[in-house]
Amino acid sequence: MTEQMTKPAPMTAAPQVKAVPDTVTAAFDEFMEAFEVFRETNDQRLADIERKMGSDVVTRDKLDRIDRALDDNRKIMDDLALKKARPALGRKDALSHDAEEHKAAFEAYIRRGEEGALRDLEAKAFAGSTGADGGFLLPNETDGEIGRRMTAISPIRALATVRQVSAAVLKKPFSPGGMTTGWVSETAARPQTATPQLAELSFPTMELYAMPAATQGLLDDAAVDIEAWIASEVDIAFAEQEAAAFIAGDGVNKPKGFLSYTAVANDGWSWGNIGYVATGVSAGFASAGPMDVLLDAVYALKAGHRQNGTFLMNRKTQGALRRFKDTSGAYLWHPPAAAGQPASLMGFPVTEAEDMPNVAANSFAIAFGDFRAGYLVVDRTGVRILRDPYSAKPYVLFYTTKRVGGGVQNFEAIKLVKFGVN
Repeated sequence: MTEQMTKPAPMTAAPQVKAVPDTVTAAFDEFMEAFEVFRETNDQRLADIERKMGSDVVTRDKLDRIDRALDDNRKIMDDLALKKARPALGRKDALSHDAEEHKAAFEAYIRRGEEGALRDLEAKAFAGSTGADGGFLLPNETDGEIGRRMTAISPIRALATVRQVSAAVLKKPFSPGGMTTGWVSETAARPQTATPQLAELSFPTMELYAMPAATQGLLDDAAVDIEAWIASEVDIAFAEQEAAAFIAGDGVNKPKGFLSYTAVANDGWSWGNIGYVATGVSAGFASAGPMDVLLDAVYALKAGHRQNGTFLMNRKTQGALRRFKDTSGAYLWHPPAAAGQPASLMGFPVTEAEDMPNVAANSFAIAFGDFRAGYLVVDRTGVRILRDPYSAKPYVLFYTTKRVGGGVQNFEAIKLVKFGVN
């Protein structure tokens, strides 16, 4: 029987169009209301299929609309939670005398281009401008605030290990075969262990830049918190650039993303590669047992990493997974337990990363792993800024740079789902 001849499914009232919520709690409540309607509609669709009527066109269209509403509402909720989580930069905590002096000198440089006081302070601290581009270091408070804001925005930075260094490259030794260990009594002779074979991972830092512009009127306005303005201008720009690089960067003048390493079938995995499990179907899930591949990805990790596992995918892929149930009829995807918390899939948290690829032929649209163990983000200490009042008159440009690196540090800790035959 064709879908045009099927009996229309009973209609469940779709969520009414409401004003955009302005609090995290209100957004969360609307999200949960929409999800309840989504479940009812999807249950009706599945019931129609089981009765061999085929899913009703009206039901499918309604389900798609609710799915999009869920995505939109979740984005609103995430944006509100992010704004709430950002601490104010202009707080009135007591600063040390040196910090106050640096803050005043920095403001004089940003607002009026006065370099003398800032240059003297950096000379005393042996932290003067370096390189052909010059520039000055941001105050520690502003530097730290940019880092905290980027952690809140960038999904991989929030999951990975973050290491601060003062050199241009972080070199990390490791033993591919693991260390030789054993048990002995207190007085027993210690048998000689084999000499470990050591190798080295290298994580160079690359320059990431942003160039916010300001009018002289803004800079002359004493009511404007100039440090907060700079942080708000560069944090999103930096976070978006590095988020894309941590996932798919090629390692050339940018961090190397985990999707840029050689991916091999997990049965033939070896160190230096990322293991994957395939869905068995090009650009989709298998029709029978579609969620089995996710179980395979979960159990491809060793137990120590599995307990810290997180699913990583974009919003569109997560929307497709909302419709799946297990053999007992329970949904595998669950909404957040509270505002500000992640959704879960099969009991593991789900982190959205819009730079993950969509489901397509042979794409790696889903990752599962212990990203804190698996991926390393390297921050070189210091964010630099160079004032340029000449290049874009009447605007003043602020060439702001930081050096960031990244790469896989444990190839056992991340697994991929490949939407392909093998």
